[in-house]
Amino acid sequence: MNLLDVYTLFDLEPIRGKGCHVYTADDTKYLDFYGGHAVISIGHSHPVFIENLKQQMQKMIFYSNSVQNSLQERLATNLGEMSGCEDYDLFLCNSGAEAVENALKIASFANGRTKILAIKNGFHGRTSAAVNSTWNEKIKANINRGFETVFVEMNDHKSLQEHLKSKTFAAVIVEPVQGVGGLDKSDSLFLQNIEKSCAKTDTIFISDEVQSGFGRTGKFFAFQHAEVSPQVITMAKGMGNGFPVGGILIKRNTLDITKGMLGTTFGGNHLACTAVLSVLEVMKSENLLDNATELGAMMREGLSILTEVKKVKGQGLMVGAEFDFPVKRLREILLYDQQLFTGNASNPNVLRLLPPLNISEANVADFFGKLTRGLELLKAEINETKRQAVSV
Repeated sequence: MNLLDVYTLFDLEPIRGKGCHVYTADDTKYLDFYGGHAVISIGHSHPVFIENLKQQMQKMIFYSNSVQNSLQERLATNLGEMSGCEDYDLFLCNSGAEAVENALKIASFANGRTKILAIKNGFHGRTSAAVNSTWNEKIKANINRGFETVFVEMNDHKSLQEHLKSKTFAAVIVEPVQGVGGLDKSDSLFLQNIEKSCAKTDTIFISDEVQSGFGRTGKFFAFQHAEVSPQVITMAKGMGNGFPVGGILIKRNTLDITKGMLGTTFGGNHLACTAVLSVLEVMKSENLLDNATELGAMMREGLSILTEVKKVKGQGLMVGAEFDFPVKRLREILLYDQQLFTGNASNPNVLRLLPPLNISEANVADFFGKLTRGLELLKAEINETKRQAVSV
């Protein structure tokens, strides 16, 4: 049997990690400023995370949701307190895509509608309803097109209001800061307009916080920068620090949930709850919301003074550096020559940076040293290519 050839793979294999670094078998050390798509929130192999999971594994790894699980209750309490979303109810699942599937399902349950209003360049997952609300047509099969999705530009107030006044949309789904789309950000006024327009038209406001949630932007959720209250919040990625877990928060009184309406086999299992509780514990004890704010500002300031960077995007430690050239070759140089992991986006000119929330000033300085050297190597490579072309 062979693995299905799905991914374009870099020619290296990290086998262990510590903090914001990963290591290959020959002990080469790489600075990880991507965290596996924003998944690593409190650093690789954090001792609190490892110890808590180890202790839980020795007691109970899994049992179904047909029995009491006090870890779920504890998680709901702690998450409510830390996020400030105590007037929401928690449903646990396994991934960001599953969270979005359930969010869209809840919206349709709530008002009986099927149309979705989404944002251009948004990404919400690869499963059926989630991918139909995603901007990228290349990853949709015909079977995914089971309902109408209308896309509007980010921060286009007029189009938003024109569509919603028809009162035919089940939900508006928006990433306050787009991840795959290239770190473009919703204006606070746009999110406030979504909230008001949804309230007037009996439309459900879904904030997709799968990548931006759990402190990445400096607030627990990115929508909190705009002081709005979505009816449904999706989350995953950083909430488990590498353990597969997702969830949705449903504002109380949004929907009369009846037993059997939602369900999952693995969601909210004992290890998943322990992983999320550990992330919350470390976020609180290490003041990671403040760290994301301060170190994110430091990164954006440093990027803004680089002449090669044309625009700095994002918020907190969800950072995008936009160049006037595709970053594919730069990323290769940074990885293989400078031992630095970075990410890309649907915008080929954007370098996506999603380091752990507990990076230090020394890590940021190391990052800029590697980036500067990488840009020098890229420039030298381009000049050499031009010289050879002229000589021929």
